[in-house]
Amino acid sequence: MSTLRFKALAELPFRNYRKDNFIEVPSKLSELFCQNVFSEETMREYLTKEAFQSILDAIKKGTKIQRHIADQVAVAMKDWALSKGVTHYTHWFQPLTGATAEKHDSFFTPIGGGRAIERFSGALLIQQEPDASSFPNGGIRNTFEARGYTAWDPTSPAFIMGTTLCIPSIFISYTGETLDYKTPLLRALNAVDEAATDVMKSYFDKNVTKVSPTLGWEQEYFLVDTALYQSRPDLVLTGKTLLGHSPAKGQQLDDHYFGSIPTRVMNFMKELEIECMKLGIPVTTRHNEVAPNQFELAPMFEEANVAVDHNSLLMDIMARIAHKHHFHILFHEKPFAGVNGSGKHNNWSLGTDTGENLLSPGKNPKKNLQFLTFFVNTLKAVHDYSDLLRASIASASNDHRLGANEAPPAIISAFIGSQLFGVLEELEKVTDGKLSPEEKTELKLNVVGKIPEILLDNTDRNRTSPFAFTGNKFEIRAVGSSANCAEVMTVMNVIAAKQLRTFKVEVDALIEKGLKKDEAIFNILREYIKQSKNIMFEGDGYSEDWAKEAKKRGLNNLKTTPEALKKELDKKFVELYEELGIYSHREFEARNEIKLEKYSTVIDIEARVLADIARNHIIPAALNYQNRLIENVKGLKEIFPEKEFKTLAKEQLSLISDISGNVSQIKVGVDNLLSAKEKAKNTTGSQKQAEEYCNKVIPLFENIREASDALEMMVDDELWPMTKYRELLFTR
Repeated sequence: MSTLRFKALAELPFRNYRKDNFIEVPSKLSELFCQNVFSEETMREYLTKEAFQSILDAIKKGTKIQRHIADQVAVAMKDWALSKGVTHYTHWFQPLTGATAEKHDSFFTPIGGGRAIERFSGALLIQQEPDASSFPNGGIRNTFEARGYTAWDPTSPAFIMGTTLCIPSIFISYTGETLDYKTPLLRALNAVDEAATDVMKSYFDKNVTKVSPTLGWEQEYFLVDTALYQSRPDLVLTGKTLLGHSPAKGQQLDDHYFGSIPTRVMNFMKELEIECMKLGIPVTTRHNEVAPNQFELAPMFEEANVAVDHNSLLMDIMARIAHKHHFHILFHEKPFAGVNGSGKHNNWSLGTDTGENLLSPGKNPKKNLQFLTFFVNTLKAVHDYSDLLRASIASASNDHRLGANEAPPAIISAFIGSQLFGVLEELEKVTDGKLSPEEKTELKLNVVGKIPEILLDNTDRNRTSPFAFTGNKFEIRAVGSSANCAEVMTVMNVIAAKQLRTFKVEVDALIEKGLKKDEAIFNILREYIKQSKNIMFEGDGYSEDWAKEAKKRGLNNLKTTPEALKKELDKKFVELYEELGIYSHREFEARNEIKLEKYSTVIDIEARVLADIARNHIIPAALNYQNRLIENVKGLKEIFPEKEFKTLAKEQLSLISDISGNVSQIKVGVDNLLSAKEKAKNTTGSQKQAEEYCNKVIPLFENIREASDALEMMVDDELWPMTKYRELLFTR
């Protein structure tokens, strides 16, 4: 391993990244936008008027596409794809593995007589049948029911990757249950559309016919040289370093954050942006992040379904392009101990088909009351379903990041800014029932009317808050960098839909009792503010004081994935999903089972890898160096008198003793780890098994790492087998 490490390091100075990986960027990136996307503009060119209108209706109104229209769309897609040099097509879907999946089929079709043509029909566009046997299913299907179905999602545009036409699709089992991230997301988007549109038409704007959730994600990631990456089996097999002493210089000086982007990284970013433009991913922001070799990319916000697809697609593209630049990209939430991990902030809002952002205040009291309605209902939804939101971002890798003074704690709270908090406190004082003319005037002029002025100077973010209002959107900061955005977006939109439904019923009930519309809205919002205040927190979420205060307020601090996932099966949450038609009881339990199984499997793999590295790499290297020291001591004893020998060999003898102590700690630690791992593996029941891995296996990692990291500081650098942090983090 040490040979591999030094060979990797020796190669680096002789690579001319400036020359070999130079990327020429066109003068206008905008000219590349959607070049490889079957976009609205492309559809206008290739589709009949009837087919084009049918697709638009499917996107905007959710209407079904007739089979004869699907045939027309398929032919048009094929003709466009062939003009781009495409030979195959695939239904591109997002199974519960966390990665994307695809099965390529050729357009090529023999027609007899030694001839062939390219053929693609509506039936092939609408549905494919990939084998579902090896995808996670949570016990939802029998062994003989291996078949699965993918079905075209016309609301997300088809695109070209290489020579393949990719058709965004949902994925369901042979028996009809959902096996992907997209299907429940589409259902959640439809639910919140109906609920929000109902509120808008009833109280604020009759012209609104559709409300679309929007999402702007921010993707953080690390770049590591490929050769160095390959020299670390823990990185290759788990995506994180299980061992490694912190370098003398890490991120203490904050000199990497927003600093000059290294040339080699810039070339990677340039090529990435070019490919993103071609695929219609509107990336606009790039910069160095806090930790060394950590970076961030962010796009403009988009409709949530398309944004989720674009993030999944982006992660795939990033890995491919990084490889071309001799980088490996790390999306793990905590690949390196002692430096910041990576997140994926999800900026969520609601937009109408009339062009309004419902979480942005307007120019008059009516628009500001509209803003307050959606703002307060969002806070109420998060308050009532905070544990469900926490479960949606739970994973073995994200557990390393949450609450680590670099990411929000596992306590779900909301930051809204002190001035806006003051507005809510004023609204709490609204009279129960009918409002006096004076109170109405006061509310409209001095409370509701001043919201835009307040927000102008109050859009700062609280980086310690998992749910922060940032002027015209809510930022869900606790999402992990490796996560599929669909899961947290499904939860966010489901709870918003449920809350808006409840709000509509309660307001209508007060109107029926004789209150005017605005009075009824103010009365309900007043109660929601009172009920939601427990989650509003303006201070330091990292502090111990907040953890104590949160406990007093009755907020859960679900620090681990097993804790969070146990709460997920609460009857209240199951009924929520069934009521809104997102999951059946069986589907929801299956997904919970899949997440628990994945958690246990990840920890099991990490334990095995750590044991392997410790026994086969760390201990031999330590003993090798110890033997050298022993030979040195023997030599000193041969040539020096006893008194001088004791003085001269003192440090070597101390090192020999320390090495033996650490080797013993590793040996005992590995034995204990493997024993605990086997016990956890044989535990029945997914919840109990995950808890066993969490509580009995994970704590044993630290003893092994502590001893290994101590040895790293003792053993001759030339003998140390593992590429060190200083090399992984500072080799660019």
